[in-house]
Amino acid sequence: MTTRFRVLSLIPPMTQLNTPYPSTAYLTGFLRSRGIDAVQEDLALALVLKLFTPAGLEALRGRALALPEAQRPASVHSFLDQFDAYRATIGPVIAYLQGRDSTLAYRIAARGLLPEGPRFSALENYQNMDDGDDSGDPLGWAFGALGVQDKARHLGTLYLNDLADVIRDAADERFEFVRYAESLASSQPSFDPLAAALAAPPTLVDQLLQGLALAAIHRHQPTLVLLSVPFPGAMYAALRIAQSIKAQNPHIRIGLGGGFVNTELRELKDPRVFDFVDYVTLDAGERPVLSLIEHLRGERGRQRLQRTFLRENGAVKYVNLAEPDIPFEDVGTPTWDGLPIDRYLSLLDMLNPMHRLWSDGRWNKLTVAHGCYWKKCSFCDVGLDYIGRYETATAATLADRIQKIIEETGQTGFHFVDEAAPPKALKALAEELIRRDLQISWWGNIRFEKTFTPELAELLAQSGCIAMSGGLEVASDRLLQLMKKGVSVEQVARVTRGFTDAGILVHAYLMYGFPTQTLQDTVDALEYVRQLFENGCIQSGFFHRFSCTVHSPIGQNPADYGIQLIPLPEVTFAKNDIGFVDPTPMPPGVDHDVLGQGLRKAIYNYMHGLCVEDDVRRWFEHLPCPVPRPTVKRGRIARALAAG
Repeated sequence: MTTRFRVLSLIPPMTQLNTPYPSTAYLTGFLRSRGIDAVQEDLALALVLKLFTPAGLEALRGRALALPEAQRPASVHSFLDQFDAYRATIGPVIAYLQGRDSTLAYRIAARGLLPEGPRFSALENYQNMDDGDDSGDPLGWAFGALGVQDKARHLGTLYLNDLADVIRDAADERFEFVRYAESLASSQPSFDPLAAALAAPPTLVDQLLQGLALAAIHRHQPTLVLLSVPFPGAMYAALRIAQSIKAQNPHIRIGLGGGFVNTELRELKDPRVFDFVDYVTLDAGERPVLSLIEHLRGERGRQRLQRTFLRENGAVKYVNLAEPDIPFEDVGTPTWDGLPIDRYLSLLDMLNPMHRLWSDGRWNKLTVAHGCYWKKCSFCDVGLDYIGRYETATAATLADRIQKIIEETGQTGFHFVDEAAPPKALKALAEELIRRDLQISWWGNIRFEKTFTPELAELLAQSGCIAMSGGLEVASDRLLQLMKKGVSVEQVARVTRGFTDAGILVHAYLMYGFPTQTLQDTVDALEYVRQLFENGCIQSGFFHRFSCTVHSPIGQNPADYGIQLIPLPEVTFAKNDIGFVDPTPMPPGVDHDVLGQGLRKAIYNYMHGLCVEDDVRRWFEHLPCPVPRPTVKRGRIARALAAG
């Protein structure tokens, strides 16, 4: 009699709370298309829903009371002082954020129902905004008189953030909603910090997660468990899950993969990782997992696996038999079967319109093409599979997948998760969606290249496109050329204005601290960004600090970009970010971190329509030196748009 073979894919904490991370949906859909019994669960969501219950808060209160009173931070004092209110409101708030009790919004928005901890002090920042609202409501400028649901979701989000702070301060110092224990894994050359944390007594969060993991094993009785680790902040929890499974079910095989693994564990040497998992696979998971299943079924030998680390005779061994990957056209349709799509939490961070899309509402995540068609940007990991191997599927195939997902989930919102969705593929897909009269809402990420004409933007809007994000990076033609972005600032202005005119929200990813970037470059870049907001080209943006990675062209050839890399210690575990020295002169007391403070303040105000006419030097008044006047003339973007 043949033993049933079942694969259980798990999403470990922490990932998004408003929608499932798609990796298990992709793998489960693919395996089912090959006739393999495959199921999935989201333990990240399950953990949050376990913590945020009356019983979960009672357990948290016990940890908080165990702290000496003198050692209790403000978050814990506030929680204990208002505990009865937290216990009474946690169930209704979760139900509201899940969309199951919309009428509660009126009580939440009135600011009389929820206990308010330290996180609510952020609302005072809005009192100083010149919005013309004299009602005394600090949120009036943001939501107006009719935005009750949005206001309530924002207040509910602050409420949960207060509780997350209490969990961190009283029960698990590593806890965060996204970056849970991230420092234990991210670019960590040694496994020692993770090993020590995993050997320590379990925290309250660990205990709850252990119970959830073992319950999932009991429900599904899998032969193989797949743990998907998209971010460093999911690695610790993934190994805690594996530890729990192995302790009670040593016969179950466990595989580890995902974005963090694919990027940072490519030089894995520490055999202790395999005390927790049996296999670690790299890059697109379909082929390695299929071969692994065939191996566990006795249909192929161990030496015929693909892109797989394992432990042999006490040492780490990498096995990679040359075999073609599964074509993107043939990977099947993702499935959300088994994931409780009606229980995700719709949160609202109102500071950034594009970030709101990330956290508010449930989006079906889908890929238009595998990899990036451009794959030239000097700061990007262009040599890795998720960027470097570019494959497409036909518009008909993509539309078929969209229809199947809508039929399964009942949800018509889609987030296309490509690094840079190709314009030709988007055009063909838009035409196919319109031809089929498929009414969906979608958004994604692109390069702001000239192929995206106003006519194409209008077509995409007709097909359901509501927002586009793209990398403007450092808004400097010199630095964009050094980055090999293949765009200019004026071109970006024309493309983004075309999207705006079509009614599509535009978000710009912005960067500072790029090699050879000077104070003058930074001032000029902010002036360009100011003019883009002023001329209605972009409505949203976010500045992040440049970091050099070992897999990027900059990390591979630092001298070409005027920097020197700081040598890494011996790496036996994670390898990604690498420090560097940039000899480009800066005024005394000025560095990119100091400049970043001004950039973030500026973008915050521009997104809210504030201070857009002001001289950009106002954002650098904290510098201990004179700030140079922008060399970019006012009206530069307006003239470029007129000429275009």
